[in-house]
Amino acid sequence: MKLASAVLLAVPVVNAFGTTPFVRKTTRLNVGSDPNVFTGGNEWKPDSEKMGSTDTGDYFPEGYDPNSEPAFEVGMGGSQATMGRNEGPQLPGMENLGADAVVQGGIELSSEIPAGMEFIPSSVPDMTVDFQIASSSDGMDFPIQVAPVCMTFEDFYAAFSPDSHPSLSASPPTGRMDRRGGEPSELVVTCQPGGQAGMLSGTLVVNLPEDNSKICVKVNVNSF
Repeated sequence: MKLASAVLLAVPVVNAFGTTPFVRKTTRLNVGSDPNVFTGGNEWKPDSEKMGSTDTGDYFPEGYDPNSEPAFEVGMGGSQATMGRNEGPQLPGMENLGADAVVQGGIELSSEIPAGMEFIPSSVPDMTVDFQIASSSDGMDFPIQVAPVCMTFEDFYAAFSPDSHPSLSASPPTGRMDRRGGEPSELVVTCQPGGQAGMLSGTLVVNLPEDNSKICVKVNVNSF
């Protein structure tokens, strides 16, 4: 048991009639006499024989056998892994969906220019191309690459404006243009001078009716 001592000091008191003599008193206090008070620290230690790991999994059902479960790689290919193979259950009516399936509808392209469509050139062409040809030749083809300008795929119709030289023509007259930044569309300009020399000029107009726009190409063929 530890003992602690406390010293009480008496301060002299001064009154009007004199000075009180200084008195020193010493009092001894016993700390720790209560048996429920521990002054030597906590001596408790865990019972290691009764404590175990808390990381043991408890999510497997009773009687779980890992050897009887599907292998871990089953299904790793996703829902597209068996495409092209008739394995497993099929949706009714879609068992033979593949090479022998018939697709109804789809995208249809018109092979002819709609009646009444006008090919009016703009005041400033979008591009200009120059070619040369012998006036005595039977004709030549000149390919032109037209870059797409629309945000989506658009059907186009191409022809020379009415004021163009009659020796000029273009093909194909119809097609589908890629969206902006995609592959350019190739149009072939045919010139048949028929012995006529000089500058044979015309404007190839590519109408994009769905986008309400057009692309104009100025074509100059020097026939010599």
